[in-house]
Amino acid sequence: MKKRIIYSIFITLIFLFTACSSKNDNNYFSINRDISFPNKAEYNYKISKNINYSKLYDQLNIQYKLWKGVPYKYGGNSKKGIDCSGFVQKTFRDKLKIRIPRTTALQSRIGKEMSLDELEMGDLIFFKTGFNTRHVGIYLEVGKFMHASTKRGVTISRLDNNYYSKHFWKIKRVIN
Repeated sequence: MKKRIIYSIFITLIFLFTACSSKNDNNYFSINRDISFPNKAEYNYKISKNINYSKLYDQLNIQYKLWKGVPYKYGGNSKKGIDCSGFVQKTFRDKLKIRIPRTTALQSRIGKEMSLDELEMGDLIFFKTGFNTRHVGIYLEVGKFMHASTKRGVTISRLDNNYYSKHFWKIKRVIN
C-alpha cells in the first residue's frame, strides 16, 4: 500500500514538472484572436542545405489549418484536445518527419540553443510560465509562433504579447 502511494505521488510530480502552462492568461490574449499565418512570399530562402523555407512554411501552414482551434487538454494528443508539447511533437513528426520527445521538459533539452536574434522559422520557443511549468511553441517568423494555448487551443500568438515576452525562456533549433 505504501509503495502504491509513493508511486502515485511520483507520477503526479512528473506530470506537474513536465506540463505545459495552465496559468490563467485571459488578460493577455484579446489581441491574438485575429492573428493569421504569415505571408508565404516572405519565406523563399533556405533554412539549411536540406530544407527550404517555402517547403517548411507549407508544412507548418497545413498543420496549423488542420489543428486550428483544437482545445487544450493537458496530456492530450488528439483532435479532442492536445497540449503544447503534444502539438509540437505531432507537428514535427507528421509534417517534418522529425522525431522529438513528448514533454516540454525533454523537448527543451534537444537541439542547439539559439539567441533571439538568430530565431528562424521552425525553431522551438520555450517559456517559463510558473515555478516548474514550461510552455513550448513553434516559431513562424514576423514575431509569431503557433502553439496549443490553455485558453484558445491551437492558435498563433505574437512574441511581443505582454505575457509571452515576460515569460520567454529560450530557443532551441532542432531543424538543421
